[in-house]
Amino acid sequence: MRILHTSDWHIGKRLMERERLPEQIVALEGLVRSCEENEVELVLVAGDVFDTYLPSAEAEEAFFRAAKALAGETRAVVVISGNHDDGVRLAASAPLAGEEGIYIFGGTSHPFIAPSNRPVRAVEADERHIVIENSAGERVYVNVLPYPNEARLREEKTDESYAEKVSRWIAAGEAKNTDMPRILLSHLFVAGSKPSDSERDIGLGGARAVPLSVFPEGEYAALGHLHRRQHPGGSVFYSGSLLQYSFDENPDKSAYLLETEGTSVRIAKQIPITGGKQLVRLECRGVEEALALLPRYPSCFVELTLHLDKPLTTAETEALRASNEGLVSLLARVRTEEAPPAESRVSLGDGELFEAYYRSQYGAAPSEELKTAFLKLLSEEA
Repeated sequence: MRILHTSDWHIGKRLMERERLPEQIVALEGLVRSCEENEVELVLVAGDVFDTYLPSAEAEEAFFRAAKALAGETRAVVVISGNHDDGVRLAASAPLAGEEGIYIFGGTSHPFIAPSNRPVRAVEADERHIVIENSAGERVYVNVLPYPNEARLREEKTDESYAEKVSRWIAAGEAKNTDMPRILLSHLFVAGSKPSDSERDIGLGGARAVPLSVFPEGEYAALGHLHRRQHPGGSVFYSGSLLQYSFDENPDKSAYLLETEGTSVRIAKQIPITGGKQLVRLECRGVEEALALLPRYPSCFVELTLHLDKPLTTAETEALRASNEGLVSLLARVRTEEAPPAESRVSLGDGELFEAYYRSQYGAAPSEELKTAFLKLLSEEA
């Protein structure tokens, strides 16, 4: 059986207020084509379908269209919720989705398994696992663990460590026999893995990190949670996010194509994901250098760091933004000859405080026009 492992779509996620839904839709359409070209029979989505608990109607529509297209007429799709998803909300459509070959796990319920003539279909399921069978009678056992915490699993807090709980939760979904290939589908942070800037405070490196020892030996673990494609060790793999969501991520995005052979699962290849804009970090010394460089990245989102001798003027800022509409972050670093002496600011007035702050940031005094505008705004707020 051929299986696609993907995760962290984050449908609806923006970049500094820039809309990225069109990119996400194109990337998902590309995944559908890849499934057709590579004769994929089962698609595994390892969580963080959406970017927020309350996605927009447009984001939800994009998800359901993509899931239906991925299932098509011949494939099955298994989806779990991640920490960004409202698991109960995501799984609310499970009874209807199951009829289309889409099996969604989010809360403590499990997908409705109806009689089906689809060539690839679920033949067994509960809240912890699902068994998928193809037209040749080949089966794969998927141990399903959506982003796990006590609240989702309706457990009281105990003296167990988080790693001990995860180990117990994984064991609860393990197959009682080993006559078919087994996959663990979950949304976890493995200790020692590398997060990126786009991941929010999700307990990275702390109490919510789990060691490799919690994963069953030799069983492919299809994980979501981290946006970098990576292999922490053993048979544990992160497919990475659908798009490049922060400037420190590699723009080379992909999904894993898996193949079963007997009772084992192996990675056949990486399938590139296309359609997303590249996020580029640029660094220049001076405005002229930046104005010459920015037009070379016309279809990218750009973070530009400028090293300057004096603050940017309004005209320079406007010229930089006009040179590339994808410029989303402009960081000005103004060099100063020497650090300003430390002084008490208790007795300083509003104008003096503003001037001191401006000097600390830009190494020069603000113009009288800017200072007057600030004081006027301050008085209006008061």
